[in-house]
Amino acid sequence: MTQNTTRSATLPPPEERRRLREAKPLTEKQIATAVGVTRSTIRSWETGRTNPRGRKRESYAKLLAGIELELLERAALARRTERAAVKAAQERTAARLLNTHGAPLQDHPEQHPDQHPGSHPEPRAEPAAEPAARPVTAAAVLVAPADSGAEAVSASSAESVIAAEAEAEAAAAVAAAVEAAAVAEAEAAARAAEAKAAALAALAAATTPEQAFDVLYTYTGPALARQTFLLTGRRALSKESVEQAFHLAWQRWPEVAVDRDPPGWVRVAAYEYAMSPWHSMRRAHRHPDPATPGELQGPGARALHEALLALPPSYRRTLLLYDGLRLDLPETAAETEASTPATVNRLMHARAALAAHLPELADPALLHARLDALAGAVTPPSLAPPGTVRTRSERRIRLWTRAAISFTTLIVGATAFTVTTAPTQYHAPVAAGERVGGVPAAAGPQRLTRQDVKLRAHLRAQPANGPYRLLPRPE
Repeated sequence: MTQNTTRSATLPPPEERRRLREAKPLTEKQIATAVGVTRSTIRSWETGRTNPRGRKRESYAKLLAGIELELLERAALARRTERAAVKAAQERTAARLLNTHGAPLQDHPEQHPDQHPGSHPEPRAEPAAEPAARPVTAAAVLVAPADSGAEAVSASSAESVIAAEAEAEAAAAVAAAVEAAAVAEAEAAARAAEAKAAALAALAAATTPEQAFDVLYTYTGPALARQTFLLTGRRALSKESVEQAFHLAWQRWPEVAVDRDPPGWVRVAAYEYAMSPWHSMRRAHRHPDPATPGELQGPGARALHEALLALPPSYRRTLLLYDGLRLDLPETAAETEASTPATVNRLMHARAALAAHLPELADPALLHARLDALAGAVTPPSLAPPGTVRTRSERRIRLWTRAAISFTTLIVGATAFTVTTAPTQYHAPVAAGERVGGVPAAAGPQRLTRQDVKLRAHLRAQPANGPYRLLPRPE
């Protein structure tokens, strides 16, 4: 009897599938090659449009289970390494304290009874040996008993002890902060995954484009407003960027509706509009808005925002996408339209610049937690309702359509008028007459005088053989 392997191979939810792939990190092409399918199939599985079946499902489930196990082992190893680092710091502190106060008193050879079996000296009490095994505090050093026989600790030794204790406390505090940041990051990631899953479910449940757009706007709008404010520091520009992005999304809704990541599509449009260099020519957007009272009240939130705004725009956007939104490196490179090495270079320089201003942000986990806290401390600007955004977008489309039709009609009318009134053939213009100077008159018979005219008329009137005819003389 054959078993149904399709039901036996359990798969995580679609959002978890993509999260596991990105946490590895692996690309869609690598997963597709390992399973033996195409990239579009992997994309369809991760978005939940389709589900694998048969042997493909088994291999895909086995691959995801291996990735999840590897991530759990990596997290456990990180926790063990962190605990070992804290323990090593405490041991180094204790050893430094012992070196400062000297080692416990060693028994001399003549004091051991096993070396002198004949004599039975009374055992000596060693009160200093047992306390030396415990960490010595600064109070015990400064207030030493007079009967212990130990020398008074100098001021420099006391200062070194206090510095060592402070170093140990700082190491423990950093470890606790890193652990708390990791826990907060995991909780924030879980909440974001749940919210995104709920939004995608609402998008899938929407029956009309208007409902789907309203769900996307309600889910993505406030978060995008906070992100664009972190990028620009201008409230009016952040609101304008979000509304412009959703205007464009509604105009191209058939394209956005079938996109694999509609929130990412809108985010790219909002970031591109917010980071446009043409806004620097507008007087209202030349300088960041001053912080309002009661805003950015978290620990170091205002300093972090100022350091973030001091970065170049490309570094700022890369840092926010990778460390703030936790996109993987290929997606960050694709969204910023840069190569992967260039994205890595921007990210390293951005982290170094932030660490130069705020040294405690050298740890990526702590930086991610601080960026999340900074985004949460920002009060998003009031956005228009989704229905208003759709109405404005449609009104703008109608306006531009009418303008295009009017302009086309004007061009067609001007062309028709030109064709109708233009001459059908070319007539060369006649040049005006001018007197030619410096050229001799044309040669020809001279002008007859009045006498010559009279004689010519007389000769024409007389017959040729008249008495006045000249006859040759005979010789």
